Amino acid sequence: MRYEFIRAEKARYPVSLLCRVLRVARSGFYAWLSGGESKRELRDRKLLPLIREAFEASRQTYGSRRVHAELRARKVPCSRRTIERLMREAGIRPPRRRKFRKTTDSDHPYTTAANLLGRDFSSPEPNRRWSTDITYVWTMEGWLYLAVVLDLFSRRVVGWSMRKGLGRELVLSALQMALYGRSPGAGLLHHSDRGSQYASDDYQKELEERGIVCSMSRKGDCWDNAVVESFFATLKRDLIEGCCFATRAQAMQAIFEYIEVFYNRQRRHSYLGYLSPEQFENAAEMVA
Repeated sequence: MRYEFIRAEKARYPVSLLCRVLRVARSGFYAWLSGGESKRELRDRKLLPLIREAFEASRQTYGSRRVHAELRARKVPCSRRTIERLMREAGIRPPRRRKFRKTTDSDHPYTTAANLLGRDFSSPEPNRRWSTDITYVWTMEGWLYLAVVLDLFSRRVVGWSMRKGLGRELVLSALQMALYGRSPGAGLLHHSDRGSQYASDDYQKELEERGIVCSMSRKGDCWDNAVVESFFATLKRDLIEGCCFATRAQAMQAIFEYIEVFYNRQRRHSYLGYLSPEQFENAAEMVA
């Protein structure tokens, strides 16, 4: 315990220095030394295990804002500043974000669509606006490619596909999963980059037959598809950084479990008022 360390070392170092280094209040130390704790120290001592529990339940991915939202959802009275301070003092923090390059082949003979989405990433209801893209994950067997389809209403991953190749079958499979699971009506706006997979005849035929309106990002502008880019950054930070997958099958299992068990159903999203995508959709259904 920090107070015990201060008591053991105060003959060698000033108490003020020890308290500053260990980030505790001198008043709290002296209260403890005299047999009692300050209200703040008592509150912090009870709150820190709950913070650790929420952080571990998030797979060590939550920062102070999401930990605060999680504790408030559990009816634990606390302020975000207190959560931020205690996490900082205890060294509780998620991994830092890293940038990843894209793999988009826009040098192809297919016709591309205009950017109808126009960086308006909102949606009034489910199945009105979808956004899709591809990323990659390294395994000891080679690259594994992941395509996802997100509903912009709830940021939920409604379709996904994983393969060892970048062919159009990868994105078609993700789209078909989304169409099967959500059954959208005609007029759905589908946004992607200008990659050959999305511009291919097979993919465009699937959209046309379903009455889906095609929108594409401008060439070389990742911000036109920022929501999916943000999801990929979150996936890689939460799951992939620091992992070494021996096989593609191992990576596929981990990604499947992350998307379907954690991200869609549990992970709190700042855009959604710190609800998970599933919780946000359920709340919207209750209001409607």
